[in-house]
Amino acid sequence: MPQQSVREAIRDAMSEEMRADKRVFLIGEEVADYQGAYKCSQGMVQEFGDKRVIDTPIAELGFTGIAVGAGMAGLRPIVEYMTWNFALLATDHILNSAAKTLYMSGGKVGCPIVFRGLNGVAAHVAAQHSQDFANWYMNIPGLKVVAPSNAADAKGLLKAAIRDDSPVVVLEHEVLYGHMGEVPEGDYITPIGKANVARAGTDVSIFAYSMMTVKALAAAEELAKQGISAEVVDLRSLRPLDVAAIKASVSKTHRAVVLEETWAAAGVGAEIMATISDHAWDELDAPVLRLSQLPVPLPYASNLETKCVPQVDDIVREVIALVGGQR
Repeated sequence: MPQQSVREAIRDAMSEEMRADKRVFLIGEEVADYQGAYKCSQGMVQEFGDKRVIDTPIAELGFTGIAVGAGMAGLRPIVEYMTWNFALLATDHILNSAAKTLYMSGGKVGCPIVFRGLNGVAAHVAAQHSQDFANWYMNIPGLKVVAPSNAADAKGLLKAAIRDDSPVVVLEHEVLYGHMGEVPEGDYITPIGKANVARAGTDVSIFAYSMMTVKALAAAEELAKQGISAEVVDLRSLRPLDVAAIKASVSKTHRAVVLEETWAAAGVGAEIMATISDHAWDELDAPVLRLSQLPVPLPYASNLETKCVPQVDDIVREVIALVGGQR
């Protein structure tokens, strides 16, 4: 399989779907002439023209509304945000229009649309540009939410999202855009709603998504050197969750750790812990461990940012304590 960066995989996913379906178009700030704020749409305006790769003003409320209306009218828009922090200006269209229209129209009007862009802890850009919104959007009925951790799933999940008849939120991670990985050739799809066991193990299950999956895999390597076999489950899809995969992993290892870049209160980790409690309580040999961002706005300073977010060393230390019965 060829190696690609995450940004190249995203570009190929959009381009392949636009070639296959003329209803698909891309809209957002700097997606055309500038080739994308993070270069995820390189070469696309040259191939598809400025009627299907559309530059917009700095006006998330406006261009999101245009795209949602286009989705209701039968097109299949892809909306790119420079960062999900900026999408806060468009949440009425995302949460009240795109997510609820199918229900409120009695099934007569849908909105097949993809909302995608940078999510999570970026590199030293401070609190208003660096935040994980996963728990916000997975709380909304009518939305599907996915968060890839590698190039293959960045392509496969995005292609699945573009074809889906529901509105789908795709949470990409800036730090991962340059990460390289193998991407299957051809019409490769990652099914929404299916987790992936990224590394098999027997002593503890680590549940993660996006950048935290990368850190979990690095921690699992270190844990293996100390005789601890950690299973890493890449959730990939946050709504719907793969409950069966969560239950199966906990039933195998009997210990669970949840990693997230969100704050702990009402976060993704809380939902995973509730899922384990509902479906695998009797399988646990220890309380579920949750590692989250500290409950503060993310600092600009590099050393403080690092302290606020779980790092590989933190994961290793806490898992050792959990498996050793010291927590």
